[in-house]
Amino acid sequence: MSDMPDRLSVDPDSPYYNEDLLQKGIGIRFKGEEKTNVEEYCVSEGWVRVSLGKSVDRRGKPLTMKLTGPVEPYLRSE
Repeated sequence: MSDMPDRLSVDPDSPYYNEDLLQKGIGIRFKGEEKTNVEEYCVSEGWVRVSLGKSVDRRGKPLTMKLTGPVEPYLRSE
């Protein structure tokens, strides 16, 4: 986990977007549970943004909800 960034986003417009790392495959454990709908996370602040189904805002971006708790990012093995 030492090579994982503190904050990462899947939105290309975000300053925390890292395409190379996302191509490798990132897994997120939030409160000990595997999450597959994470749009952005921050380990130091202890939060994740998860998408709310297929709902989108007026700009076409997914609606998200911020959840707080322990975040554990990891590289998925292939």
